[in-house]
Amino acid sequence: MNNWTAEELARIANAEELAVTTTGSDGAPRKPVTVWVVRDGDALYVRSYKGKDGAWYRNASKREGRVRAGGIERDVEFAHADDTTLNDRIDEAYRVKYARHGSSFVDPMVADQARATTLRLSPR
Repeated sequence: MNNWTAEELARIANAEELAVTTTGSDGAPRKPVTVWVVRDGDALYVRSYKGKDGAWYRNASKREGRVRAGGIERDVEFAHADDTTLNDRIDEAYRVKYARHGSSFVDPMVADQARATTLRLSPR
């Protein structure tokens, strides 16, 4: 597994949104989906607003993909982040970064349904 460079971390973390492209079971790339991305330390995380019902999440949780944000585009691996303490920090990162969007958008991203879909992005 590779690591993000300091520049990649900063540019992606500072981007408002991240485009995630996953592949389907047939190996074909799916249409990119726009999601929110947050940083915790030297790692980047995304969640599915629709929880486990999100099609992009179902594909990402089984396969590799590609992300684009802040002028950076990289192939990535997705890894589930199930640690409660980590998810508490990610909740706070969502609240701080996206507060201007209001609770009607932020609250679903920190709800149990979305927390259950927390994925760490690791460059490959």
